[in-house]
Amino acid sequence: MHVLSIATLFPNPVKPSFGVFVGNQMRAVVASNAGVDLTMVSPIGVPPWPLSLRAPYASLKEIPAISDAMGLKVYYRKFTLLPKIGGDSNPGRIARAILPLVRELHTQRPFDLVDAQFFFPDGPAAAIVAKELGLPLTIKSRGADVHFWGQRPRALAQMLDAARQATGLLAVSEALKADMVALGMPADRIQVHYTGLDRERFHPIERGAARALVSAMPNLNIWPEGPLIVTPGALIPRKGQALVIEALVRLPDARLALAGAGPDEARLKTMAERLGVSDRVHFLGLVDHELLPHVLCAADVLVLPSVSEGLANVWVEGLACGTPIVVPDIGGAREIVSDPTAGRMTERTPSAIAAAVANILADQPSQADVAEHVSRFSWGRNADAIIDFWKSLQPDGMATVRDAETERQIA
Repeated sequence: MHVLSIATLFPNPVKPSFGVFVGNQMRAVVASNAGVDLTMVSPIGVPPWPLSLRAPYASLKEIPAISDAMGLKVYYRKFTLLPKIGGDSNPGRIARAILPLVRELHTQRPFDLVDAQFFFPDGPAAAIVAKELGLPLTIKSRGADVHFWGQRPRALAQMLDAARQATGLLAVSEALKADMVALGMPADRIQVHYTGLDRERFHPIERGAARALVSAMPNLNIWPEGPLIVTPGALIPRKGQALVIEALVRLPDARLALAGAGPDEARLKTMAERLGVSDRVHFLGLVDHELLPHVLCAADVLVLPSVSEGLANVWVEGLACGTPIVVPDIGGAREIVSDPTAGRMTERTPSAIAAAVANILADQPSQADVAEHVSRFSWGRNADAIIDFWKSLQPDGMATVRDAETERQIA
């Protein structure tokens, strides 16, 4: 089976950590030797001159047309990005940018399926490509693509058209599937496909040892003592770091490490100073994926009060490191925070977040008990599931699925 997968959210030689979870999934697919050949195309948005010369776009010119630096062969194609005003029209520009390449590759060795790894803009762009090639289409939703773009009428119309065209759809949690159905997507075509986990990297390291390690690293410089809260994620309002900084006022002994970078950094630093907690808030910047497990193991609590998520990879990674999480009751949170040893679901208010953190610190579960909540997650299992999904959509695969369902009904 030859699958063409399109992903705007994908690592590249300039930003190797960008969309790393999609990269991990696809590397596992390639490594599975399960009868699927994968061709990966990653569209890169670049604005017109002179914006293309400014940060953060200037470095994108260094991305080659083809690279195997990410552990698998990837075709990178640039499309015209119109910052702030052109988001709803990105799918058409993406399709126009990649269709010449895709047609050439299809002529050389035909594809059996077109796949999109993000619902917007990837899904509608992949729908155009699939229609041009006369191929079945699959689209995966990860959370923000549905929750944010689903509120924009022009984007939603394109997403619904793509969903109706698709042979199969994926959601990263049962809760996200329900949200997709509420938007008008066909429920009978949606399967749940949980995220994976690099179990060699993300596993419990004794908290004291991990804390000593990260406090000794000059590029991290994390405090060696005191309860440690870690909030990972891009510094953007949607992730809710401001709520954690406000919660810190009610947690006088705790320290907060923000692992991420983004446009909200200056505002968050000003807020920390205004609230008198700047000496207890550390901005780590982007944390290398090799170091992130040590930071998560060193933390007493992981707090991420996002506005929306599907089922965040960092929830799973934190739990795998033995660190309980404090998150809102959003997306697939109920599917992994099944009892207090996994953490707490709480309202998105500073007081509620502070109370949840204090509650965990007063009765800290063992790292082993926390990690057990995500024992079923791995990239190998994730890859097997998506490969089975793709194969089930082939004509003979669909027949096999129908026969199995008939047998279950008879039984």
